Amino acid sequence: MSTPPPLIGVTTYVADDARWGVWALPAAVLPAGYHRLVQRCGGLAALLPPGDPGTAAAAVTRLDGLVIAGGPDVEPVRYGADADPRTGPPARDRDAWELALIDAALEAHVPLLGICRGLQLLNVALGGTLVQHIDGHAGPAGVFGRHEVKPEPGTLLGGILPEAVSVPTYHHQAVDRLGSGLLPSAHAADGTVEALELPGAGHFVLSVQWHPEAGDDTRVMDALVRAAKGS
Repeated sequence: MSTPPPLIGVTTYVADDARWGVWALPAAVLPAGYHRLVQRCGGLAALLPPGDPGTAAAAVTRLDGLVIAGGPDVEPVRYGADADPRTGPPARDRDAWELALIDAALEAHVPLLGICRGLQLLNVALGGTLVQHIDGHAGPAGVFGRHEVKPEPGTLLGGILPEAVSVPTYHHQAVDRLGSGLLPSAHAADGTVEALELPGAGHFVLSVQWHPEAGDDTRVMDALVRAAKGS
């Protein structure tokens, strides 16, 4: 009997006015690149819209792996800062839900991958702070930019991506003070932290500042799915 594909949970937005066909309703939404990348790498994708943070641990116990997806800025109060005028409006329900999911995944040793906002939220979850605005890491509104990132040799990411790579990117915030135990494992040419991992976690914990779901390189998601399979 074959082993079933691992179940990978992926967090989502909630849109107040999503439109499809004749409908205009609130909806849980996520760019299709996320679930397609999970599927391409051999996983089953399960969408995790914001819910009661008290149920996060129960949700995580049903998963083989977890992706904290990209999205809005983390509310600065979460890391003890006042909001910069360029920081976007808060998504408080999503912040609370995803922080609870991260805590639960770390506690339960469920493989975890953060993407863009997911990297920033992992840093905040472990006591770190963020720079609220940087230039040069996004294209025009709604368009991914591209730049090179250089993985650090000897890290988890360095084993997945042993060479510098050009990546799709869309963010205007970045890591400032590192969260407890986190190790930067890739940088952009301007010194921006482009990946974080948690070497002492005892399981797969990796986050990247770029958007692998918007490109053709499957290696980061492949690594999460392999970890979710226990291989």
